[in-house]
Amino acid sequence: MKNLIKQILKFGVVGVIAFFIDYSLLYILTEFCYIHYMISSVISFIVSLIFNYIASIYWVFDVKKKQTYKEIIVFTILSVIGLGINQLVMYLMTGVGKIYYMLSKLVATAIVMVWNFITRKIFIEK
Repeated sequence: MKNLIKQILKFGVVGVIAFFIDYSLLYILTEFCYIHYMISSVISFIVSLIFNYIASIYWVFDVKKKQTYKEIIVFTILSVIGLGINQLVMYLMTGVGKIYYMLSKLVATAIVMVWNFITRKIFIEK
């Protein structure tokens, strides 16, 4: 139980940094580069995902062995699903519900964070 709590705390630290990357890049791309929020959301998600993957493998889940192609494919599939969840929430809240895109991103991030932890715990850590 102590290891799980430590792992959740590490995951939280990585998540906060990844969130900062995702959230700030979304804002910069949308407000200063004039990229539509749905496209900015994909770009910012992918950049933060790359950081999150590296930090999760080497620090949170402490995977000592080299990742196999199968593990990378599983991670990629899970990440694409996470991106789909992110985009769906962004579309429903902002595109349909007319909620400010930065608020929608907060909700999307919370949902995807839970998805990421559970699926990485099951499929990556083993």
